[in-house]
Amino acid sequence: MSFRTALFDLDGTILDTLDDLFDATNATLAKFDMPPRTRMEVRSFVGHGIANLVTTSAPTGTDPALVQEMIAYFKEYYGAHCADKTCPFEGVLEMLRALRAKGIRTAVISNKGDFAVQELVRQYFDGLFDFVLGEKEPLPRKPAPDMVEYALKQMGVTSEGAVYIGDSDADVLTAKNAALPCITVTWGFRDRDFLKQFGADVIVDR
Repeated sequence: MSFRTALFDLDGTILDTLDDLFDATNATLAKFDMPPRTRMEVRSFVGHGIANLVTTSAPTGTDPALVQEMIAYFKEYYGAHCADKTCPFEGVLEMLRALRAKGIRTAVISNKGDFAVQELVRQYFDGLFDFVLGEKEPLPRKPAPDMVEYALKQMGVTSEGAVYIGDSDADVLTAKNAALPCITVTWGFRDRDFLKQFGADVIVDR
């Protein structure tokens, strides 16, 4: 198929954000006198939005009202530190420029809070995307298809000739729910064997 629109996940797909997410998670846990999480644990929690990351990182049985306070603190901390250690994966900038040169439309669709997505894309990929969308109400987050459908509509294109690119089970399921072909990458937050369990069939390593 000749693709005309490429829709990208952000974290773990085009941008290596794990270190800053790891630091923000443990800063939040420390703030509320809770035990830290390992880097691998945080890696496995990422992909389903900030609320899920904080809720999963907190000890089992944490009071829901306290979790909401933690989420608010995480957003404040991460908003100030989201670009301390973050950087594009090797080859991503060249790949995006090549796609743009071929006239392919590009977008970012992420479960990360929209405030951080907009800032990170502006800082690292300025001018390389036609549309950028992070988690914000009232759109349900991925793997629901709503964010993809909204992005396509805002770009003035249809799903025909579009492809979704991501690194996680949430991305594989997003593409399936949006009836789009999916390209899955292995340099992000999930391993090849794990991705295959969720139906990933087109997998790239670089």
